[in-house]
Amino acid sequence: MTAVVMDGRDVASRVKQTLKEEVEYMKKVGVSPKIATILVGDDPPSKVYLASKHKAAGEVGIASENHALSGFAKEDDVIELIDRLNGDPLVNGILLQLPLPQHLDGRRMIERISPQKDVDGLTSENMGLLFYGQARLIPCTPRGVMELLHYYHIPVAGSRAVIINRSTLVGKPLFHLLLSEDATVTVCHSKSRDLLGITRQADILISAVGRRPQFSVTREMVKDGAVVVDVAMNRVAGKLLGDVDYEEVSQKASYITPVPGGVGPMTVVMLMENTLVAAAKQHNLSGSSVLQR
Repeated sequence: MTAVVMDGRDVASRVKQTLKEEVEYMKKVGVSPKIATILVGDDPPSKVYLASKHKAAGEVGIASENHALSGFAKEDDVIELIDRLNGDPLVNGILLQLPLPQHLDGRRMIERISPQKDVDGLTSENMGLLFYGQARLIPCTPRGVMELLHYYHIPVAGSRAVIINRSTLVGKPLFHLLLSEDATVTVCHSKSRDLLGITRQADILISAVGRRPQFSVTREMVKDGAVVVDVAMNRVAGKLLGDVDYEEVSQKASYITPVPGGVGPMTVVMLMENTLVAAAKQHNLSGSSVLQR
C-alpha cells in the first residue's frame, strides 16, 4: 500500500480562489476586509510565518498591516495597541503572533483581543463557543486539518481518532471538532501510557508534538490503512520535518500529509477565511458565502 498524499498546497489554492471571489463580493457591497498582525520581538520563524500570512492576504485581496513592537515591549504597550485595533472600524481581524517573549502574559494579551476580531479563535469566548459547537472563528490549524479531511472525503463519523497533542492551539480544539462530527476521540500526551497501543487503534492519527528527533511517529505506531495527519514542524540538520517517519509510514497508511506542504498551507488559508467570516459578521452580510460554510 502506498498512501494518497493529502496535498495542502493544492487544497489551499482552491480555497483561496473561493475566498478571492468572496472578497470581490464584499467590496461590491462596500466592505473591504482587513487583518492586522502584531509581532513582538524579532523571532525569525515568526517573521517567516507572518510573511506567508501577509502574502496570502494579498493573493485573495484582503488588506493587511503588521505592527512590530520591540522584544522588550511592556504588557501595557501591547495592550494599548490591541485596544486601538479593537476600536478601529477598518480592521476586521487581529492576530497576535505567538510565541511572545517570556516576560509577557500571553493569555492576558489574547483575552484583550475582541472576540469578534479574534481570527485565531483563541479567546475564551470563541473557545467556549467551540465547546458548544457554535464557534465561527475556529483556531486555524485545527480548522485546516478538518478541511483536509473533508476535501479528501475521509469518513469522520464513527471513526476512532487519536490526537498526540493536548495544546490550546491544536489538540483541544481538534478534540471538539472531531467529536462534533461523531468521531470517537482520544487525546494523548507526554504522560499517556502505552502510546503504541493507543495509536495502533486509530483510523485517523494526528500528531503535533514537534520534538523530533526525540519523538517520531513510526511505522509500528500506525494501523494498516490509517489516515495520518502530521501537524508538527521540526528543523533537523537544516531540513524541515514533521513528527511522522514519512517514507515508512506512507507505505502503511491510506492517506498522509507531507511536511512541508500539508497542514501548513491550510493553516494560513483558514486564517484568511476567518478574517472574511469576521468581516461578514461585523457588517451583517447574511448573504456572504463564508457564513454558509
